[in-house]
Amino acid sequence: MNEMTKSLLDPEVMQNPFPLYQWAHANAPVIELPETGMKIVMSYEMCSEAAGRPEDFSNDFSGVLSGALAEDPEVSAILAEGWPQMNTLLTADPPVHTRFRKLVNLAFSMPRVNALEAGIRDKVTKLIDGFIDKGECDFVTEFSVGLPVQVICEQLGFSEAERADVKRWSDAFADRLGHMIPREREIECAHEIVDFQRKLKVKIDARREQPTDDLLSDVVNARLDGETPLNDAEILSIAQQLMVAGNETTTHALAGGIVHLAQNPDQQAKVRANPALVGNMIEEVLRLDTPTAGMWRLVTKDTELGGRSYKQGEMVMLRYAAANRDPAKYPDPDKFDVERTNARTHLAFGKGIHMCVGNMLSRKEMTVAFTELLRRLDDIRIKDGAELRVSPNLLLRGFISVPITFKKAAA
Repeated sequence: MNEMTKSLLDPEVMQNPFPLYQWAHANAPVIELPETGMKIVMSYEMCSEAAGRPEDFSNDFSGVLSGALAEDPEVSAILAEGWPQMNTLLTADPPVHTRFRKLVNLAFSMPRVNALEAGIRDKVTKLIDGFIDKGECDFVTEFSVGLPVQVICEQLGFSEAERADVKRWSDAFADRLGHMIPREREIECAHEIVDFQRKLKVKIDARREQPTDDLLSDVVNARLDGETPLNDAEILSIAQQLMVAGNETTTHALAGGIVHLAQNPDQQAKVRANPALVGNMIEEVLRLDTPTAGMWRLVTKDTELGGRSYKQGEMVMLRYAAANRDPAKYPDPDKFDVERTNARTHLAFGKGIHMCVGNMLSRKEMTVAFTELLRRLDDIRIKDGAELRVSPNLLLRGFISVPITFKKAAA
């Protein structure tokens, strides 16, 4: 099967989509998902343009987001026991999106993110302490899952004992967003969603009564002149998105980063020798291993993009992961170059009004993490014989397991 006939849903392509991306950049900036006929936009220029035209390529794609089995009576009945899904950030357009974005921006301000740095560094230190004397670890299970889960738990008011619950809820939301999952899993996910809503509702009520110093309290109590405070369903929807965005994607980005460092010892040595490169290295990691590999858009009216016609009502995917490896934008696009001058122009966090609201927090976690990892670990390598596999998810792509070996750096 040649690249032209492959689908993004092929298990082989799920594991290694990059040959398909290369073929598309050379032959077809827009491909189709054969199973559905949906168009997949692959080029950087077209993805960037579409992201900047929400009036033509809408984020109101909740029909797709809700999953192929959303109309299953049992799933619907389970979800009806909780609060309705609201179009807030991810699945809304102006003016609805504008209101939510303004309020959430208050909670994700730079001062708020900067205030978290010391706590993030403490978490990073303790996670590294847990494996540094072994000389090896599974980076995913022993670090990249733990750090963002701990951060988002703290910011949503969940205790250490509830971390496993938060990870389980986050996985459920991510599964519904990205997989063609079986009915049994769809039912499981519906139960998890309602469980999350009920548990978080208690914390929302508590923060209305007595504000606390965390992100959830900021969202619950956010006020702008002339704006109506957020209601329970809106807060739950936003918190759900923040949980997934602040958990799954950062986990995947951290794991992708350690893989690139391990597979490119010259670049690893370069960053270790010059820690000022950590920031740019992170942008290069996000470019090459884009955690949110793609996102849906709904065509609102007959229009054109890149000289191609699109009909009202069509669903298209902006394939950010392919756009970020477009040779028209990035010379030698598959090379990991920690000094790449335009690395930060990547679309890993989207672009325009829908740019990821938590991008500053994710960057902060990654900056602290890789600064400490490179300071304390030398000669990071992929463990001999290890097989690196990624989650079979159309939208949220990341490594399941990354066994590494290393030497403890001299004090």
